[in-house]
Amino acid sequence: MEMLESPIRNYAWGSHTAIATLQGRPAPTPDPEAELWMGAHPTGPSRLGVSGASLADAIAADPVTLLGAANVERFGTRLPFLLKVLAAAQPLSLQAHPTLDRARAAHAAGHPSYVDAWHKPEMLVALTDFDALCGFRAPSAAAADLTALGVERLKPTIDALSQPDVATALHDAVRGLLSTPDADLVAEVVAAARPRAAERDAYALMVTLAEQYPGDTGVIVATLLNRVRLRPTEAVWMPAGNLHAYLRGVGVEIMAASDNVLRGGLTPKHVDVEELLHVLRFEVLDDPITRPAAASPGLFAYPIPIPDFTLHHAVLSADTQAVRLPGGGPRIVLCTRGSVRVDDGVVPVTLTQGQAAFAPAVRGELSVSGDGEVFQAATP
Repeated sequence: MEMLESPIRNYAWGSHTAIATLQGRPAPTPDPEAELWMGAHPTGPSRLGVSGASLADAIAADPVTLLGAANVERFGTRLPFLLKVLAAAQPLSLQAHPTLDRARAAHAAGHPSYVDAWHKPEMLVALTDFDALCGFRAPSAAAADLTALGVERLKPTIDALSQPDVATALHDAVRGLLSTPDADLVAEVVAAARPRAAERDAYALMVTLAEQYPGDTGVIVATLLNRVRLRPTEAVWMPAGNLHAYLRGVGVEIMAASDNVLRGGLTPKHVDVEELLHVLRFEVLDDPITRPAAASPGLFAYPIPIPDFTLHHAVLSADTQAVRLPGGGPRIVLCTRGSVRVDDGVVPVTLTQGQAAFAPAVRGELSVSGDGEVFQAATP
């Protein structure tokens, strides 16, 4: 195995303390630290600790050894997943990601919203209490919250949400709000919500989002989504077409390695309304929370119905036996607590919290021991 040196992305919504504290560095940091990237993504690849080479360059030089022949055949000479630690101190944009078929077709056609030909399903596992928006809630519930505000100019949105067909109701409400951005409407709605923020979660959310994104119609769109509060180890799974946004907290995120993002508000960046409407799944997500399943003593799995990646979580103590991490192919192991020895049978490494290491496909199953916790990202 090889230790990884991984880049940190300094986005404005990031935390001045979370990633630094995880890695044992002084905090607060001068700049906000939003994401720790572990992988071979071309815009921010990790580097191998011994040689200093980029993991992306190492894979390009010897793809079969590092990825395995089956993965090269399926995904090309690229690591198909990206592992992150995400630290949100402020709300992120509303966004969704395309299916693989849509990404391939749109990228081949030169569509400006597609920078590559890959999909980007993703899962976030909470390390701390984590606040997020994930998937649509029942349109009738959203209509009731908006109606109670008594804002006459919301009538077209409320009427759209009141249609009997759920997909039509959600589609028409989102289209109406995003197609005609109206900062005055947002200001009026937020003014009506502010004195009632203690009464309903949707009103408190509007006030909070408007503080960061004043006049952004996404403030209203956000009320159509499920408010999800994760406890540590709980997760949200966001397949293609799932409108979502992270609000606050620290988590481990795994995703297919792609930059295809279609935004739906809460951002100064471009919102491609027609393409977003094309990829969104206009359906109610009844239970957005994914919970880990016990795989063996000390080992937990997260069900992910795609071939791009798997995620396992091992919880270890000094008086328990070593835990074997299942799977082959390329693997990244991240320590999130304590100190853990990871043994690939050839070159074992010791990870402390905030450190990660890479195991190539030619290695067998990994064994972990010590007192701490690790996450393993792998291909199935």
